[in-house]
Amino acid sequence: MKAQLLREIRPVEPGSSPLSLETVRDPVPGEYELLVSVEACGVCHTELDEIEGRTPPPALPVIPGHQVVGTVIDTGRNATRFQTGQRVGIAWISAACGYCNYCRTGRENLCPEFRATGRDVNGGYAELITVGEDFAYLIPEEFSPAEAAPLLCAGAIGYRSLSLTNLEDGQNLGLIGFGASGHLVLKLVTHQFPETRVFVFARNEAERQFAVDLGAFWTGDPDEVPPQQLHCAIDTTPVWRPVIHGLSNLVPGGRLVINAIRKESHDREALAEIDYASHFWMEKEIKSVANVTRRDVAGFLAVAAAIPIRPEVQLYKLEEANEALIQLKAKRIRGAKVLHLLGH
Repeated sequence: MKAQLLREIRPVEPGSSPLSLETVRDPVPGEYELLVSVEACGVCHTELDEIEGRTPPPALPVIPGHQVVGTVIDTGRNATRFQTGQRVGIAWISAACGYCNYCRTGRENLCPEFRATGRDVNGGYAELITVGEDFAYLIPEEFSPAEAAPLLCAGAIGYRSLSLTNLEDGQNLGLIGFGASGHLVLKLVTHQFPETRVFVFARNEAERQFAVDLGAFWTGDPDEVPPQQLHCAIDTTPVWRPVIHGLSNLVPGGRLVINAIRKESHDREALAEIDYASHFWMEKEIKSVANVTRRDVAGFLAVAAAIPIRPEVQLYKLEEANEALIQLKAKRIRGAKVLHLLGH
């Protein structure tokens, strides 16, 4: 099969090819696994973090990609949850121990043996992929493969982030950064919290206009002060300075949720600007979101199908994965970027 491989940690820069397109051996499903023919795979900022060395070290060489949609074409001898011909999704969570306190209490995202698709095991930048049957999800018929792919990470992690804000209908929500996850959260909030006003902070004017088109109440630069204070906010940026400004914009008792696997270090000096009275006094708080559980993925797929929520997508061929990553880093974003492999 054809696959894009990450063989070394390196910068993602214009004109570079951090991934190499190669022909590799077809994977074979294990006893409780599925063999899936990949039809679409989302391109996520986490891949940038992985390639540039900000995540826990990947198992090199590895095939990235953790927003995978495809058709089951074979099963291991004891895999019974799905049949050949069914369309399934594969998300960031590839495995967890199942026995620790975190797993037993529905917090498998915190399991010390958590394994990630596309980092610890091969992912979906390929024509074929295997997955444990307990970590695959039936894709609702409402969605095409390209539409479903971003729901598996950008959507699911946004869904988890929103739940962690403790938002109540009518409260003000800030979205700091407006990429694949942000635009899905805005769509979700519009339906589930109709009285809530959403304030979007983004540097790119095109992203701000996109937010307005989707129903944002106000948009501005991350450094701007919004016309109303926020009860909660979700930060999806890779840097620290927007977090500092976000804390300043919270009401007393407000919560800021950081939805980022890592923060880049180049603006770490921004942390020196933290002022306890301005940023943390009056019971303001920060909470991080780590990974997703299977319940998050399944829950968001069901909600997205019922509303329905359809992501905006930009399509690329498997051969164009490097270009998609370069454009993602350059913040040339409208919705979600997806590798489209139908007909491979």
